[in-house]
Amino acid sequence: MTFETKTISENPDVMAPDGSEVRILCSMARGSMAHFTLPPGAVSIAVAHRTIEEVWYFLSGRGRMWRRLGELEETVEVGPGVSLAIPIGGHFQFRSDGEEPLAAVGVAMPPWPGPDEAYPVEGPWQATA
Repeated sequence: MTFETKTISENPDVMAPDGSEVRILCSMARGSMAHFTLPPGAVSIAVAHRTIEEVWYFLSGRGRMWRRLGELEETVEVGPGVSLAIPIGGHFQFRSDGEEPLAAVGVAMPPWPGPDEAYPVEGPWQATA
C-alpha cells in the first residue's frame, strides 16, 4: 500500500467510450476516480457498463443525464452540486446544454478495467461526441 497524489492534467488523458474527455485521477484496489468533460452543445454516445458501477458528481456546466435499467427510466437535469449513481448494466447518455463544458468527477467501483468495459446502447439523443 502506498499513498497516491495526483494533479489533474491540463489535457485529456484519454477519450471515454462515450466520447467525453477523461482526466485520470487517483485509484485504489476497490475504486478509481476520473474527471469527465463534455464540450458545450455536445451529446455523448449512449453506453452501458459490463462490470462496474459509478457515482458521478457534477462540478460545472449544465445538461441532462438519461439512465435506464430494465423498466426504470429517467432523464434528470445536471449541473454543479448534483450527484447520481449508474448501476452495473445501466444504460446512460448525457448532454451539455449550457454555454460552458459540462464537467463531473466519477468514481468507478471496482476500478475501470479497460476499453472493453463499456458497450454502445440505444439512447434518446443523436450522439455528437
